[in-house]
Amino acid sequence: MHIPDGYLSPQTCAVGFAVAVPVWALAARRVSSVVKTRNVPMLAIFSALSFLVMMFNVPIPDGTTAHAVGGSIIAICLGPWAAVIAVSVALAFQALLFGDGGVLVYGVNCVNMAVVLPFVAYGVYRLLSGRAALASRRRVVAAAVGGYVGINAAALAAAVELGIQPGLFHTASGAPLYSPYHLSQTIPAMALPHLTVAGAAEAILTGAVLAYLQRADISRLVANHRGIALTEADVVLRPARLSPARVAITAMGVMALLTPLGLLAPGGAFGEDSPKQLDLHSLGLSSVPTGLDRYNGFWSHTLLGGYGFSSGDHADAAYILSALVGIVVVGSAAFAVCKVFVAVGRRRGRDRPADPDAGTDTDLERSGTHA
Repeated sequence: MHIPDGYLSPQTCAVGFAVAVPVWALAARRVSSVVKTRNVPMLAIFSALSFLVMMFNVPIPDGTTAHAVGGSIIAICLGPWAAVIAVSVALAFQALLFGDGGVLVYGVNCVNMAVVLPFVAYGVYRLLSGRAALASRRRVVAAAVGGYVGINAAALAAAVELGIQPGLFHTASGAPLYSPYHLSQTIPAMALPHLTVAGAAEAILTGAVLAYLQRADISRLVANHRGIALTEADVVLRPARLSPARVAITAMGVMALLTPLGLLAPGGAFGEDSPKQLDLHSLGLSSVPTGLDRYNGFWSHTLLGGYGFSSGDHADAAYILSALVGIVVVGSAAFAVCKVFVAVGRRRGRDRPADPDAGTDTDLERSGTHA
């Protein structure tokens, strides 16, 4: 779903930013209502995790690859507005530092993965979980289903954006200017990997992380589940021996070392080919679409383009280095951005009359403890 520059027209890219910018502005205002000071490190870790899971390219039977996004679990734990910020930060540095996804098309990619995915996932989760206790297994199932539906909704959005380009933007002779794929090609090509592998990966990631937090530190879930009871009569909470922060850091370290496994996947993701990689014959084209060729190399200042060295040597080491750099940069940036938003939110809150329904960090931890 990381659409590169050149596949979408400048007009489509402008629409993407026109949608994304107001959502970012609203997210900046709304995030402080859930993400209090103690949860800022959690959002930073989640943002780094999102970056990392998007580096894991899983092989698909048709020869392409796909990956999870991680936006669903962020939306469930910290709210969809927090997910907008966390995933947008991850996508920004993927594009700027590693050339994964375009810069001109950044707004569209954010709409798909940082807006559509988390809001759809969160909506499905809320619908299926109902008023079940926070420690309920029902919430784990609801989270997994939400993750599955959310990533497929995002994939469908990307398929439509790519597939409408030939019909809207073409030469007088009918040759496409940007994406050469029609809806009859993009929808099946995006549906297959996401209905099978990527959807399952997002579902497992979302359900597993929620299940862990239920046992390790359920108070982390309270802020986004106000008024929900913590436990049911048949659920016994077992305190974790290791803190969630240590587990998360350790898990990301292991994942970073394992990221070169993604290099074993043959081919690449659909719609992410460079102009030189396009099979012009099978597409019925005599040349690369002019707009695609013009804008595809718009951003050429990547640190580790394609998560590798410019020489192409030592691919495994470069991939691991990219993962480590990405974790630090994305996590730090998300932490700084969220700290600013939380500070602004607090200042704004002090300027307003006291809200009896708003609570402090401690109040939020205690809320929902009724059975």
